Amino acid sequence: MGVNYCTVQDIASYGRALSAAEEPIAEKFITSASAKLRLIAKQADMDIDQMIADDEDYGQAVNEIVSRAVIRALNSVADNSPPAVQASQAALGYSVSMTYLNSGQAQFFLKNELKELGILRQRVGVVRVYDDGSNDEN
Repeated sequence: MGVNYCTVQDIASYGRALSAAEEPIAEKFITSASAKLRLIAKQADMDIDQMIADDEDYGQAVNEIVSRAVIRALNSVADNSPPAVQASQAALGYSVSMTYLNSGQAQFFLKNELKELGILRQRVGVVRVYDDGSNDEN
């Protein structure tokens, strides 16, 4: 088991006050979010722990991103958070459409967060559709 990239105090410092009942839940979310970020980095052939050790600013960015992911997960579990981020209704024919906030209560990292850490990068590749004869041996 690796290190956690943030603490319960970090969650509170980013503006999400935790009740006594939420603190153990937050601890679990912190552990799993840190592990998930570590796995995502490994898939990109990156050692995130070494990068944090080499650069204090990078460590602070990782701390914030893991904290934000935990806050999103906590907000989806909380009873006082709105369940839908988008809703539309119609009359007479009665139609309702809703988009839910993290309906599966899963932790996730946003694409822009992974880009900030350098984990998610644009990839360039070439696919040859036609044989141009450059691979022919004479």
